[in-house]
Amino acid sequence: MGIEIVQVDAFASAPFTGNPAAVCVFDELPSATWRQNVAREMNLSETAFVIRREDGAFDLTWFTPSTEVDLCGHATLASAHVLWQDAHLPLDRTARFHTRSGVLICQREGDWIRMDFPAERPTATVATDTLVDALDHTPVFVGRNRMDMLVELENEAAVRAASPNLHALGALNIRGLILTAAADEDRDYDFVSRFFAPAAGVDEDPVTGSAHCCLAPYWTEKLGRDTLTGYQASARGGFVNVEMHGDRVHLLGQAITVMRSSLLVPYGDS
Repeated sequence: MGIEIVQVDAFASAPFTGNPAAVCVFDELPSATWRQNVAREMNLSETAFVIRREDGAFDLTWFTPSTEVDLCGHATLASAHVLWQDAHLPLDRTARFHTRSGVLICQREGDWIRMDFPAERPTATVATDTLVDALDHTPVFVGRNRMDMLVELENEAAVRAASPNLHALGALNIRGLILTAAADEDRDYDFVSRFFAPAAGVDEDPVTGSAHCCLAPYWTEKLGRDTLTGYQASARGGFVNVEMHGDRVHLLGQAITVMRSSLLVPYGDS
C-alpha cells in the first residue's frame, strides 16, 4: 500500500480549470527533505501536506517544486476539500489548520468553501527601473507586503497582455509579482489579476488565493465595497470571491477532485 496523493482543482467550477494542488494526509510529519522531493515530483504550483493533531486540528505545510512557502490559498482550499471528501473530518466540522501564517479556518457552505486568512495589505513603494524594465510597462501603483509586490496597470487588457521578464522578476527579492487592474465595465467580476513567482519555482500561477489576501484590501479600499469578485486571468483561469473582515480576508472558492495516485516511496527515503 502506498501513500495516497489526491490532486484537486481549486478555485474551479469545472475540471481542468482553476489551480491544481496535490494533497497528502498523514498521522506524523515527514521530513522537510522528503516533502520537498514529493513536491518536486508532483511539479504543481503547490503540494500540501496535512498532519493530524491530537486536538482535532491539523498542521499544514505547502511546497512548490523548489521551496516551502509561508501561505498558499488554493492548496488550503484543496486540503479542506480532501479532509471532508475522504471522511478525515465530519462534513459539519470546521477545518482548522496551523501554518506558518497562523491558524487558517475553512468552513463548508454548500458547494463552496469559505477560508479565513490574514489580510496582507500592500504598502506603497517606488517603481524601480528594474521593475519597469521587467514589465516593459509603467505601473499605475506599486506596493509591497511581506511576501509579494503588487502592481496595478492601467486596464484589464494590459494585465491580460502582460509578458514580464521572468529572469528579471526572479532577482527582485520577492516571492511573487501580482499584476492587477479594475475589470472592464461589462464584466461579472470587479478586478482582474495574474501572479508570477519565478523565484519560488512557479513562472505563472493559475489562481493564487494568497495573492487575494493582498488584492482584497487593495480593491475594497479603491472601490468602496467589502465584498468583491476577482478573476485571475491565467490560461486556466479562476474566480475568487473575497470579503474583508477587519484584518482578515474571507476567500470563497470551489474545488473538484480530478486524480488519485499512490506514492510508493516511504517517508524516510529521499
